[in-house]
Amino acid sequence: MREQWVVGLDEVDQGWAALVGGKGANLGELMRIDGVEVPDGFCVTTTAFRQVLEREPWIDGWLDRLAGLDPADRAAIGPLTAEIRRRIENIVLPADLAAAIEAAVAALGVQAAYAVRSSATAEDLPTASFAGQQDSFLDVVGAASIERHLVRCWASLFTERAVAYRQRRAIDHRAVRMAVVVQRMVPARAAGVMFTADPITGNRRIVCVEAAAGLGEALVAGRVNGEVYRLRDGQIVDRTVSSVGPVLTDDQVRRLAEWGRRIEAHFGRPQDIEWCLADNEFQFVQSRPITTLFPIPPADDEDNHVYLSVGHQQMMTEAMRPLGLSFWQMTTPAPMAEAGGRLFVDVTRRVGTPAGRAAMLAAIGRSDPLTGDALRSVLERDGFIPLRPDDAAPEPLPGGEVPMLDPDPGLVTELIARTQASIATAEREIQPFTGPELLDFIQADLQELRRILFDRQSHQAFMTAMQAAWWLNEHGQNWLGEKNVADILTQSVPHNVTSEMGLALLDVADAIRPHPAVIALLETSPAGDVLDRLTAVPGGGPARAAIVEWLDRYGMRCVGEIDITRPRWSEQPGALVPVILSNLKNFEPGEAARRVERGRQAARAKEQQVLERVRVRPGGAAAAEEMKLMIDRVRTFIGYREYPKYGMVSRYFVYKEALLREADRLTRAGVLAEPADVFFLTFPELQTVARTGSVDRALLDRRRSEFESYQTLTPPRVLTSDGEAVTGRYRRDDVPAGALAGLPVSAGTVEGRARVVLDMADADLDPGDILITTATDPSWTPLFVTIAGLITEVGGLMTHGAVIAREYGLPAVVGVVDATRLITDGQRIRVNGTDGWVQVLS
Repeated sequence: MREQWVVGLDEVDQGWAALVGGKGANLGELMRIDGVEVPDGFCVTTTAFRQVLEREPWIDGWLDRLAGLDPADRAAIGPLTAEIRRRIENIVLPADLAAAIEAAVAALGVQAAYAVRSSATAEDLPTASFAGQQDSFLDVVGAASIERHLVRCWASLFTERAVAYRQRRAIDHRAVRMAVVVQRMVPARAAGVMFTADPITGNRRIVCVEAAAGLGEALVAGRVNGEVYRLRDGQIVDRTVSSVGPVLTDDQVRRLAEWGRRIEAHFGRPQDIEWCLADNEFQFVQSRPITTLFPIPPADDEDNHVYLSVGHQQMMTEAMRPLGLSFWQMTTPAPMAEAGGRLFVDVTRRVGTPAGRAAMLAAIGRSDPLTGDALRSVLERDGFIPLRPDDAAPEPLPGGEVPMLDPDPGLVTELIARTQASIATAEREIQPFTGPELLDFIQADLQELRRILFDRQSHQAFMTAMQAAWWLNEHGQNWLGEKNVADILTQSVPHNVTSEMGLALLDVADAIRPHPAVIALLETSPAGDVLDRLTAVPGGGPARAAIVEWLDRYGMRCVGEIDITRPRWSEQPGALVPVILSNLKNFEPGEAARRVERGRQAARAKEQQVLERVRVRPGGAAAAEEMKLMIDRVRTFIGYREYPKYGMVSRYFVYKEALLREADRLTRAGVLAEPADVFFLTFPELQTVARTGSVDRALLDRRRSEFESYQTLTPPRVLTSDGEAVTGRYRRDDVPAGALAGLPVSAGTVEGRARVVLDMADADLDPGDILITTATDPSWTPLFVTIAGLITEVGGLMTHGAVIAREYGLPAVVGVVDATRLITDGQRIRVNGTDGWVQVLS
């Protein structure tokens, strides 16, 4: 129908996005804001696009070919998209569509110049802007020329960049439809863009204005540098203007920022706005949400707040689903703030007194200097977090000083036994429950998990190890001039369940090694149902038994294991196949035992050397005795540092198995569409669903969409209530020129081939390689047996990757900003884990 093909901009609003695309819907919405001037125009709708292309018999086959291509295969995608564009550009428009366009142009002015701009249904959305992915054309005169440029806009839906953008986001090419906006051109004296939040830092109190003379298209396209103004609370705080004179007056800049705030208030979120200035009046030709900003945690007051990332402490910076967030919040006693699918700790109260601020900066700065520096930079701003008197003792900080225990291996054994007994009880007692009773049981049992996880004696045990290690490093530096003396002393310690996990997988490889048919099956078959297929080949029985035994002990772990919704190794045992094959290729039988013994001997030799050097100093006998005590404390308790999290994850798996049984029941009853729906509900919401037998399907759809958008965001170490993502930096002068600075966490220097691995499943490592990744949690440990060194972008002195690197004797540097981007896979690099820097050698 003709009325569905062409519609005036003044007729539409945001509810019309499916018909006029994101750009058209936003322009129509802009027109509804009192006082906002928008150039007149119309939209050729998605109905026209769909109906015209449906008349082309070739389109389906070509889209099928495009969907079947690897997104990385540019050699194939390029020619295919070029041919699709050529065919679309040669389409002859139906006569009634051409007549509708001609009528709309006649109403606005036949001789006027127009902008013809793409407006796809996946464009200018709250979660994905698609900015610049499709084409726009300026100064188009006459209906016939508008029609030619209309089909060019349609064709631009299949540029290489637009296709790649959709494929990276798993958006079906058929699901995106194209409307086209046709607007009268404005005789602009100046034009530009305005962001109602700082697009770099995310600060919502900052408005950024960029301006250039004329239409501003070169500015938007990045071909020229314009004037830049930054305003805070309506006042210009920074400016960069051209040498020939400013394009805008200060009054115009302030007036423009006021319009920006009005537009932002109407849309309900920060906006990226295109504007132009004609006859001293501002007109607005686009407004889209800024999709790259990290959300701000909600607060129940108007005060300033500062938040620290939980993910950077837990080596899990990726977005979590609602059930995962809910379980973590129920597990920890610290009040959590949620934003962007991540959790943050609001430390405003802790840093509100002089003593609390000093303690927090000391603790955070020691474990993660980048977070410490970012926090310090926020707190040094006058009045941002006001100080109140030290009227009460500061709240105890996680990781703060506690009285150290005497070395007692029996205590560690007892603590482990208590945890194991409690998990076994939970596993037994949860079995009979379903429905609301199951959720009630889990809620009650979480109190037992918290009791064990935050047991005073357990906390004292691993804090004794950490404080003893800090003591050894400090005194080793002062007495012997040696950095990180504790690192070698922590190799091959007892009771480290995470390091034992990696070594145990070497033993699994040894169990498989005598059976060539098993190895051939692992090398050539899909990994999906590996355990079932093993029974069909000679030697498959013993091989399967070895894998199952390993899974019984470690199968509850996975990448991102603090998120209960992540698939565990027991659920996807095929994920272990590449690591097992690597162990078979790279190591001889008995490697696990040899490594443990080498580590013991290295630690013993280091202990003797250190004690002998201390004894010959003045007062050396007493000093050596104290150092020996600290060494014993480290070796007794540092392995236990890994156990509380292992116990928590083990109990999470008990809960997850029961919840998935419940999800299956709800799916069979027709309440849920699929079992994975439960992951997009919070725990209280799941309790309600189990009790009522109904669920809000629209809520689940919205949560899935939000989760997809959150996955594209990078969480900051420190976030303020203004929305500012604060990045710390290393303030050091001991880093060689050209080297990348980081935090030294495991001593030694090594050179080798850089292997940049963003997903553990994609790891292809050879002995001597240096692993470079964003972060490593315990699930990455099986890879550590192969590598010679470790570099991560996220981490601290006592995070899991650092602990295991020290135990395995791997030089390691963590907190190397943008390491996965600045170092290219295959380059030869040098890692200095003693001083904390990385050099690219070739």
